[in-house]
Amino acid sequence: MEKLKCIVVDDEPIARDIIESFISEIPFLQLEASFGEPSKALMHLQENTIDIVFSDIEMPKFTGLELAQALTNPPVIIFITAHRNFALDGFETGASDYLVKPVRFDRFLKAVNRAKEYLSLKKTASVHQINSDRIFIKSEGKLIKILLNEILYVEAQDDYLKFVINGGSYMTLGTLKAMEEVLKLPMFFRVQRSFILNLESVRSLNGNRIELIDGKNISVALNKKEELYLLLGIR
Repeated sequence: MEKLKCIVVDDEPIARDIIESFISEIPFLQLEASFGEPSKALMHLQENTIDIVFSDIEMPKFTGLELAQALTNPPVIIFITAHRNFALDGFETGASDYLVKPVRFDRFLKAVNRAKEYLSLKKTASVHQINSDRIFIKSEGKLIKILLNEILYVEAQDDYLKFVINGGSYMTLGTLKAMEEVLKLPMFFRVQRSFILNLESVRSLNGNRIELIDGKNISVALNKKEELYLLLGIR
């Protein structure tokens, strides 16, 4: 069995010891290094291939969130912290999971099993851009051709993307952040953390609510509303 390489980042030695002991109990995990300073962890991540990072969030000088944001091609990140209020910020950085101290082993195991499944799927499920007007996505073992002008919207659902087109929908592994490099202006616009829209799919607007031509209603992030209106030619 190929092991998943992981590192631990926490400024508290006892907290690091606990996570290291959990890792040693799971056959498919391999501890590569453990760091008390996030800056040193960042250097290690820039020079080595790591599958999973277990990181505290609130640390002196350099937070776990800043560590995640500094990575251009981040591994799976599982945040471990005593502060529940950091959960939303953690997920917005693309974190795979969020564990609250004191961490139970069963909850830790659930998180790493989820990470393992994600990394396995990542090798076989993706989005491929063939040219400027179409993409192929891997869905249910098949390569599906989708014309960009057929896409109504793309919705993030955990580790997956739901592509909704005229007459159907498809699921594939991926992130909206990655899809923003494929689905760009002037045709597409990310209106909030979970949706990228084809601007031609907008039927009506009411404040920060959008109705699409298929009847779907979604909200617009406050910091995106003005730009959306301008893109639609509404002054």
